[in-house]
Amino acid sequence: MMIFMMILMILLILIIVSLLVSCVVIVPQGMCYVIEYLGQYKETWQAGLHFKLPIIYRIARRISIKEQVADFPPQSVITKDNVTMKIDTVVYFKVFNSELFTYGVENPLMALENLTATTLRNIIGDLELDQTLTSRDTVNTQMKTIIDEATDAWGLKVSRVELKNIIPPEEIRNAMEKQMKAEREKRQTLLEAEAHKESSITRAQGDKEALVIRALADKEAKIAKAQAEAEAIRLVYEAEAKGIEMLKQANMDANILALKKLDALKALGDGRATKIVLPTDLANSASNLTFVSEMLGTSGSEPIDKSPKTATIVVEDDECCDQGERSNVTKEQLHTTTIKIPTPPKF
Repeated sequence: MMIFMMILMILLILIIVSLLVSCVVIVPQGMCYVIEYLGQYKETWQAGLHFKLPIIYRIARRISIKEQVADFPPQSVITKDNVTMKIDTVVYFKVFNSELFTYGVENPLMALENLTATTLRNIIGDLELDQTLTSRDTVNTQMKTIIDEATDAWGLKVSRVELKNIIPPEEIRNAMEKQMKAEREKRQTLLEAEAHKESSITRAQGDKEALVIRALADKEAKIAKAQAEAEAIRLVYEAEAKGIEMLKQANMDANILALKKLDALKALGDGRATKIVLPTDLANSASNLTFVSEMLGTSGSEPIDKSPKTATIVVEDDECCDQGERSNVTKEQLHTTTIKIPTPPKF
């Protein structure tokens, strides 16, 4: 009997301890508990230590108050131009009222999914295919506004709605790929044409600058050449003027000049030239000398021949000069040269 009483006491103690333990509730961070009092909503416990009465208080729902992400499966939608495509959405939401979230709707996530699908169909139905593909931001904003207003009664705050994937039919995708390929080829052609245009312009500008620089260089070269020739001519004339001045200072007479001329003729006749140059004053001197000798009778026993005198000079062939560069007439004229000596005047 004593043993039975001891077991009973132990069980009673265990039950009391378990009841006391169940009365202590610790709510973790980022969670909240909805508490019911005899089947009615009592309060919402936030993070921390709480005590509840057994049987009378009951935890109706444990709710996460962190921002949550709901990735809904693709939904079939029809555009304004009757193109059927599939679009899946991602909704970011947060519970701001645990009481409404618990008692406002039976299944909040299912209700949110259906509301997102119907809203998406309504918005896409007013857009064409191209607008749907290029107006993601507009669709996201409209859906976020509509869903956020509708979920206020459920204790949800929708912060963001995104279209995750837009999947058009395969025929539309093929047509779009062909269109994109054509656009890229067009862009490539335009870029190549623009590059060719720029390169042609740059090359033409380079040629123009090169011509200008070459013309300036030719101009400067011609100016420098002309200045050099002018300077050379000036120096030659200055040298000749200095030579004449020196001759004047040396008091050279006509006899000395005549001797200089004879030395020059000797130098001309000493070579292998095919031409002999006789100054006109030397010919006149020779004729005067002959006339004087005739008057004085010192010329010889033969009578004076007063007919015009001619002298013939025969020039031999010059191997270094007759290499086919001269004609036969020129060679014949050069081989025989006749010099006419004028008749001296009568006194």
